[in-house]
Amino acid sequence: MAWQSPIAPGLSWYQASAGERPEYPTLDGSVSADVAIVGGGYTGLQAAYHLATRGVSVVLIEGHRFGDGASGRNGGQLGTGQRAWPDELEEELGYERSKALFDMAENAKQHLLGFADTHGIDMEYMPGQMNVSHKKSYGDDYRRSAEILATRYNYPHVSFMDQAETAERLGSQRYFCGVRDTGTGHIHPLKLLIGLARVAAGSGARIHEMTPATAIRQNGGKTLIDTPRGTITADKVLIATNAYIGNLEPVTAARVMPIRSFIGATVPLDKFPDVIPGSEAVADSRFVVRYFRKSQDGRLLFGGREAYTSDSPRDISTHIRRQIAEIYPSLKDIEMTHAWGGSVGITLPRKPFAREVMPGVTSIGGFSGHGVMLSNYSGKMYADSIAGNSSELDLLKQLKIPPFPGGARLRSPLLFLALTWYALRDRF
Repeated sequence: MAWQSPIAPGLSWYQASAGERPEYPTLDGSVSADVAIVGGGYTGLQAAYHLATRGVSVVLIEGHRFGDGASGRNGGQLGTGQRAWPDELEEELGYERSKALFDMAENAKQHLLGFADTHGIDMEYMPGQMNVSHKKSYGDDYRRSAEILATRYNYPHVSFMDQAETAERLGSQRYFCGVRDTGTGHIHPLKLLIGLARVAAGSGARIHEMTPATAIRQNGGKTLIDTPRGTITADKVLIATNAYIGNLEPVTAARVMPIRSFIGATVPLDKFPDVIPGSEAVADSRFVVRYFRKSQDGRLLFGGREAYTSDSPRDISTHIRRQIAEIYPSLKDIEMTHAWGGSVGITLPRKPFAREVMPGVTSIGGFSGHGVMLSNYSGKMYADSIAGNSSELDLLKQLKIPPFPGGARLRSPLLFLALTWYALRDRF
């Protein structure tokens, strides 16, 4: 029987197609380490691997199965740069910092592709991504952003698409224009996660699943992490829980908010060759982004529905199919084989959160739907910073990430109201 995650609804197509998903032991007893890591997604496992290969003693714990969180259930799109367009960041941060953040993201892309190749991880990489506009008025912004990427950011892989080209490459008349990026692509995220856990364990890191952290406290210059069956004592700690921070650490919890996101998978589209004929990934311009792509076996993987509470809908596939039909009317009756969801960590300004939240305790998360590359690379950057080899992580630490308004009691209702308003704006 397939494992059903207690923290994420639905059986994902990723889980159904990933093959063997090894189990790792629960932590049983108290241990010590140079570095302890809480969270077994991309960030935590990359940090564990890169620390262990440097001879650092590492213990990592994950509260559920590796892959139950966003790292194993996401849309699989790599993207380019940060979540915002470089010219938007440039207006806020200036060219120098915007360019440094863009270069970091390019380093992240090359690191991920190289890591998978070096370690024989078949993450089903497929090239190409398109960002498309659901409003005609955005055309000048899209054209300008493509030009700025080429001329100011030394990234020649993005080209502007007019309405006719957008329709041809999508197989849909729903969008007005877009940009096509041939310098990035999309992956099978759970296959990457499974391979990453294997590599981390093989490097000498002690990794444990089904081991939640119940408290983090400090005593005598050490940090102690309590778990149901033992305590970890460490000199340094990385919190890499992202959307699943809960009440574990208040600084992170105030700045990284979970929202629910949902994806559906169709049967292979053998009878619909006009749907994304180039098999690129697609993301649109809505605030509540619709993101979709073809799998290697020709399925349409479509995400778009979000929920701003911890509740999970009883019927995911009906709403997803309705969104698919808005873009592809010919698919209004397409069979959905899988529908699933999970929590994504967002921050108020939609930028990653990285900060020392206690002496020797660093927290990283809040990738806001743009984390496949950046979360992997953040784990490496953390390991580099521990080894004293790089200060690249400081680029994220310098970003201003304010807490969500309303405190612990009101922030979820306020977020619900704000994001619902933005979702309504998408319709006009």
